[in-house]
Amino acid sequence: MAKARKLKVFQAHFGFFDTVVAAPSQAAAMQAWGVHRNVFADGQAKLTTNEAAVAAANAHPGTVLKRPVGSDGPFEVEPTSLPELPDVPPRTANRRTGKPAATKAPPPPPPPDRSMLTKAEAALRAVEERRKTEEAKLDERQAALDAEKAAAEASYVEVRRLAEAKVAAAQKAYREAGGRA
Repeated sequence: MAKARKLKVFQAHFGFFDTVVAAPSQAAAMQAWGVHRNVFADGQAKLTTNEAAVAAANAHPGTVLKRPVGSDGPFEVEPTSLPELPDVPPRTANRRTGKPAATKAPPPPPPPDRSMLTKAEAALRAVEERRKTEEAKLDERQAALDAEKAAAEASYVEVRRLAEAKVAAAQKAYREAGGRA
């Protein structure tokens, strides 16, 4: 015959009720309460040593017992009373019309000062315009340099062609004159 596990009594507050349950473990207590997150980890549930709570829970093992929040009444399977709500002061009515007195809403705060942002945005636009102007001037200079380079290359090719022709003619004349090259 299997030995029965010793029950512990756990207490938690849910909605309008304080609850207790006699269970062998925290996991079993959470299952009885029907919760999936660990309410013990965040302090919403705990082991209780309150004698009345322990006696009531041990009389109904595995069953969630409730009592209204803040009361000292007994824990029951189906509590018959609900929590007592504090008295709410009555609303004051406008004496002339009988309507509730209107409360003045505070004036809206002034809009934030945008002047610093406007200046910063203008400075950024000026920087961007200066950069566009610089890029245009650099592009013009690059185009002029490219044209100058192309002209220099063409001139070099032509001058070299002429110089090579002169060298070839001079070599021919040298060989014809009996030289060895």
